[in-house]
Amino acid sequence: MSGSGAGSGRSRLLAELAAVSRRYMASYALFNQAVADHFGLHPTDLQCLNLLTLEEAPVTTGRIAELTGLTTGSATRLVDRLEKAGYVVRRRDAEDRRRVLVATVPEKVAEFGRMWDSLGGAWEALFDDLDDAELGVIVRHMRRTVELSGEQVARLREGRPRPDGP
Repeated sequence: MSGSGAGSGRSRLLAELAAVSRRYMASYALFNQAVADHFGLHPTDLQCLNLLTLEEAPVTTGRIAELTGLTTGSATRLVDRLEKAGYVVRRRDAEDRRRVLVATVPEKVAEFGRMWDSLGGAWEALFDDLDDAELGVIVRHMRRTVELSGEQVARLREGRPRPDGP
């Protein structure tokens, strides 16, 4: 294949990837909203709860701010809402009584597990026709996307919408 043909084919694929990525992000945001609505939560609160279930132990509100990219004040209000809804509890750190840790409530988190179980088969079926190498590409892509998204969130929160400044 000639260099220009390969370039135009790649350009077309990159343009298609840009368009399908936008649709993917929109569909995920709308799905997230529907799940949040189902549980009576704000979408950000739902995703915070999701991130908390991936942590190995209870965390501080400061850690929640790091995980979500929120300010500590916003993270505190988010924890207040989750606590009021019964999804998390605050408790003193046994090793350092000055620190307050946020822990998920297992019974409430189990509600999410049941919901995912009811939806899980359809999600897993998306990957039935992929081999392990193809799944590996998707996993790598998602890891890179998570890392880049974190960098972009930090940039936007710092008031730098472009890599080269305002």
